[in-house]
Amino acid sequence: MERNKNIAKLREGYLFPEINRRKRKFLENNPNAKIISLGIGNTTEPLKKHITKALVEASTDLGTVEGYSGYGDEQGLTALRDRIAEKLYGGIVSGEEVFTSDGAKCDIGRLQVMFGNDVSVAVQDPSYPVYVDGSVIIGATGEFDDSKKQFGKMTYLPCTPENGFFPDLERCKKTDVIYFCSPNNPTGAVSTKKQLKELIDCARDNKSIIVYDAAYAEYITDKKLPKTIFEIEGARDVALEVNSFSKPLGFTGVRLGWTVVPNELTYDGGEKVIDDWNRVTCTIFNGASNIVQKAALSALDDAGLDEMRKTVGFYMENAAIIRKTLKDVGVEVYGGDNAPYIWARFPGRKSWDVFEEILETANVVTTPGSGFGPAGEGFLRFSSFGHRKDIIEACERLEKNLG
Repeated sequence: MERNKNIAKLREGYLFPEINRRKRKFLENNPNAKIISLGIGNTTEPLKKHITKALVEASTDLGTVEGYSGYGDEQGLTALRDRIAEKLYGGIVSGEEVFTSDGAKCDIGRLQVMFGNDVSVAVQDPSYPVYVDGSVIIGATGEFDDSKKQFGKMTYLPCTPENGFFPDLERCKKTDVIYFCSPNNPTGAVSTKKQLKELIDCARDNKSIIVYDAAYAEYITDKKLPKTIFEIEGARDVALEVNSFSKPLGFTGVRLGWTVVPNELTYDGGEKVIDDWNRVTCTIFNGASNIVQKAALSALDDAGLDEMRKTVGFYMENAAIIRKTLKDVGVEVYGGDNAPYIWARFPGRKSWDVFEEILETANVVTTPGSGFGPAGEGFLRFSSFGHRKDIIEACERLEKNLG
C-alpha cells in the first residue's frame, strides 16, 4: 500500500524528538558534558504520598476476586467524572459532560478524527505543535508554504508581545475549529475574561467550535484570571475543553486527562457534539486505566488537592528563579507568573541558533520558539519542570554565559 501522503507533509519531524536528536549529537561529540534540560515540559518530582497510596491500593485490589475490574465505562468512572465537575469546575459543568481519558494530547488527536479533514482550522501562533501536526496528519491543512513557513489552509493567529499575546480575531472568520490554549504553551500568557468573551463572540458569529486547552489551568494564581472557558458567558454554546493531570499532579507517565463537552454545543445542523464525542470515544478508546482513575479520585479529595497545590507551587518557584535570572542578564521575558513556562526573546536571531549556542556554551537544553509556529521565531521557551538543584545550576550557567 502507499504511505499516507499527509505524513510526508510534516515538517522536519516533531519538535521534541528533534531536540532530543540534537542533544544526542552534542553528547556524542562532548561525552563528558553534563546537560541540564530546561526544554521539554516533562515533570520531574515524585508523586505525592496520598496519590501513590491510592495507586498501590487500586493495584492490589485488582489481585483479589472482590476488587478485580475489567473494562470500565469508556466515558470514565462516574464518581471521578462527578468529582472533576464538582472540585475543578465548581459545578458549572456536569459529570455527564466530563469524559476521562489517557491525556489531553490524546484527546486532541481523537477530536481531530471526529471533526475530519473537511474543516478549516485556526491556531494561535505560536502554539502547541499537536494542533498543527495532528491537523496535517488528517489532511486538514493543505500544502506547506515555504515562503510563509505555514500550511496554506490553516489560519495562523499571531500572538506576540505587541498584541499582548491575544490574536486579531478578524482573521478567524469562516473558521470551523479554533484551537486555543490558556495558559498558553509556549508563551505562558493567560487570557483575561474580557479576551475570552471576545473569542466566544467571534466563534458564535462565525459558527466556529473552540477547542480550549486548559492543561495548565492549575498554575493560574491570579484570581482575576479564568481557569476555564466555562467561566465566561456563552462558552457552553461554542466551546469544549481538554485538560490533564499531567502537569499539576505529575501524571505525565501515569496518563489521565479529560474533555468537557457541553450538552448545548451543536453543529450547524443542530446535531449535538457530545453525541459524536461519545461515539468516537466508545469506538476507538476503551477508557482510562482503572488504577489511575482511582488515584485521581484521591487527588481530588482534601489531602490530594493540598498535594496538588504543593506540586504546582514547587514548579512555580522554579519558574520565578529562571525568570529572574534571564531578566537580570537583560533578556526580554514573558510568562512564568501564572504558567510554568518562560518565553524569552532574542531579537534579530534565529531560535535554533540561540538553542545551539546555549547548548554549546552552557550545556543547557531549551526549546526553540520557531518549533511552535512562525511567530515563535526569535524566541526560546524555558521550562520550570526540573529538580531544584538543576534549576539553580542551569541558571548559574545561563548567568555566566548570557551575562
